[in-house]
Amino acid sequence: MNLILLSPSDLGDGPLVRLRDPRRLTHLREVHRARPGDAFTLGIEGGGIGRGTLLSLDEHEACLSLEALDQAPPPALPVHLVLALPRPRMLARSLEHVTALGVKHITLLHTRRVEKSYWQSPELVAGKIRRHLVLGLEQARDTLMPEVTLAKGFRPFVEDILPGLLEERHGLLAHPGMPLACPRDVSDPTLLLVGPEGGFIPWEVEKLLEAGCQGIHLGPRILRVETAVTALLSRLF
Repeated sequence: MNLILLSPSDLGDGPLVRLRDPRRLTHLREVHRARPGDAFTLGIEGGGIGRGTLLSLDEHEACLSLEALDQAPPPALPVHLVLALPRPRMLARSLEHVTALGVKHITLLHTRRVEKSYWQSPELVAGKIRRHLVLGLEQARDTLMPEVTLAKGFRPFVEDILPGLLEERHGLLAHPGMPLACPRDVSDPTLLLVGPEGGFIPWEVEKLLEAGCQGIHLGPRILRVETAVTALLSRLF
């Protein structure tokens, strides 16, 4: 936890912050081994970043004094990530990783090789998704919460949603065997599509290319989704 991300409910009277949730209290006690007088980086969700000093800590509450939140969060990546819904455990890690890297728009997409049972996973409950996003923000010292949308049908996504997403973005389809290598140092708004384990099926690739996406690859190695997404974002931006 490189940043304590605050919500309005954490703010007390004046410059006081009161933390009562078990996760953050446990982290302060067991990881930071915090003591009164220790300084921490604080940020308000959707706002600025500053410093705070721990005044007291027990099993039920941490109280901190809050200084001015006068630092801006790190810049977001100019990308909307469309990710075929991964296995639940991989989904959790992927959300945390891409959030830490600065992705602010994420669409989880159903494709032929996505198991239908994945959509019933508890990891897709809004509270679970938010928890993974918060962990990513805390890791990267960021305060701007990503937006996550679910697209449970491939054809409706391609026909009804994708054209609008491509109006102001350059679409990149990451898939093995595509003709072009992944570009570097992209600054333009980008739509990045990444398939599931096993990749998109040929019909899906055809439809995405027909819609205006450009096919790119990362080389001859076949990577796990979470590895591929991290490598793509690092190379592109």
